[in-house]
Amino acid sequence: MGLTYAKSFLQYNLVQKDDLLLIEKNAEYKEKLIPFGNVVNQIDERIKKYDTIILAVKPQDSKAIYPELKLHLDHSQLIISIMAGIPIHVLEENLGHESIVRAMPNTPAQLGMGITGFTAGKSTKIQAILKADNLLNATGKTVFLDDENLLDAVTALSGSGPAYFYYIVDAMIQAGVKMGLEENVAAQLVKQTMNGSFHLMNNSDKSLQELISNVKSKGGTTEAALNTFADMGLIDTIKQGLYAAENRAKELSKM
Repeated sequence: MGLTYAKSFLQYNLVQKDDLLLIEKNAEYKEKLIPFGNVVNQIDERIKKYDTIILAVKPQDSKAIYPELKLHLDHSQLIISIMAGIPIHVLEENLGHESIVRAMPNTPAQLGMGITGFTAGKSTKIQAILKADNLLNATGKTVFLDDENLLDAVTALSGSGPAYFYYIVDAMIQAGVKMGLEENVAAQLVKQTMNGSFHLMNNSDKSLQELISNVKSKGGTTEAALNTFADMGLIDTIKQGLYAAENRAKELSKM
């Protein structure tokens, strides 16, 4: 995800290549980053030259970077954390820093079609929040939340959300194959149906229920499928899955 941001910043001319410092300890992956900025393998005094720092490491690796980062931070720098489950107060305590934004992007950001929920620490100034919003917008859309606790819901809905759609698409393709279609044909039918449905939903002034009614006719094939979904409790199952994701996000933030 860190590389996604670097690519987006360059694509939209928000930052020049020479103004990007990418820190990567893995030698093999480091080579892949060279086209996108100045690449180094450790945190040191060089980071003082940069006004914004994006923390894009695995949450379980966060404790390893705190001491080095704290040593070289300047109070004027903005920190944007995209580490899942790490609350702002933990960053403030471990880094001795106040200007912090916490964000939850999702993988469609790789195509500039992501959505990021973000929030800020109480000491973070409005200018820093606006700067973060401008940078995060490079990968899609943003939603600012006053309450940091709501990022757990963002994680469940949009952070994890792409996997739910892939899961449903895969189930539909499998059903198509079982009904006799070649897998590539079933995949084309399902993927384009989802693609077209998204654009229709996004550009229509009709509610979702109205859009469903436009497809469904009494006693027809769509109604047969929807009735089966209802009888098997599909809506409640999906909701329970989302609640489970939210609860897990809350658990991770306390670890």
